[in-house]
Amino acid sequence: MNTEKKYHRAKKSLGQNFLTDQNICRKIVDAIRPSHDDHILEIGPGQGALTEHLIDAAPKKLSVLEMDDELADRLESAHSELEVIRGDALKFSWESLNSLDSCKIIGNLPYNVGSKLIWDIVSKVKTLEKAVFMVQHEVALRLTAEPGGRAYGGLTAWVKNFADTKYLFKVPPTVFRPQPRVDSAVVAFLPRPVEQWPESPENLSRLIKMLFQKRRKQLSTILKKQWSPEMEEWFRREEVMTNWRPENLTPAQFLGLSQYI
Repeated sequence: MNTEKKYHRAKKSLGQNFLTDQNICRKIVDAIRPSHDDHILEIGPGQGALTEHLIDAAPKKLSVLEMDDELADRLESAHSELEVIRGDALKFSWESLNSLDSCKIIGNLPYNVGSKLIWDIVSKVKTLEKAVFMVQHEVALRLTAEPGGRAYGGLTAWVKNFADTKYLFKVPPTVFRPQPRVDSAVVAFLPRPVEQWPESPENLSRLIKMLFQKRRKQLSTILKKQWSPEMEEWFRREEVMTNWRPENLTPAQFLGLSQYI
């Protein structure tokens, strides 16, 4: 289907920017390495720019999650083999995918909800084999940042306790309609074995939010009310200085420290 023949006015309220460059589409789909045995879920298929390349790969099952009813209708009419799920990705039950043996997730995520979706997906989908998302370039840098840099933050520390991330390539505004005002980038996610996941995600989330809300302060100042002999011993054992700031901690150190919160 030629998406340009059926014009759809992008809805600002849904953060719609339609990808029009076929070479970029192929690169994104190739990054997830679709196979005939895969169950693939695409978030926000829009006019089907990625969807058509995914269909060509003939996966075992291809599902798309679309909030725009008009676009969902078009996809159902054009591709009978698709499972079209209508709804808001922010309200989707990601745990429902755990009934599968494995799955892959792909999508061009709206800028305004990309970080929240990724936070939930990597920590709730235990059967995730791989994910590939296009996000705002600034978010891509945060997702793949190393400790100590300006881009390193709470999203980095959280995601990297569930998955390894890899920056794949940058995407310019010119390949979208309408054109966004910022660059995009594609990031791949390779989940860690579930056995290595945090035992208490709630504690980890609480610690990350507590520390990065005051990221310019020293750890000893932020953690003053939680300080204990056990925490002091953890700092000594991990060779972490109390005058460090949150961005100096590795994702593993966030996990270790979270047990004292």
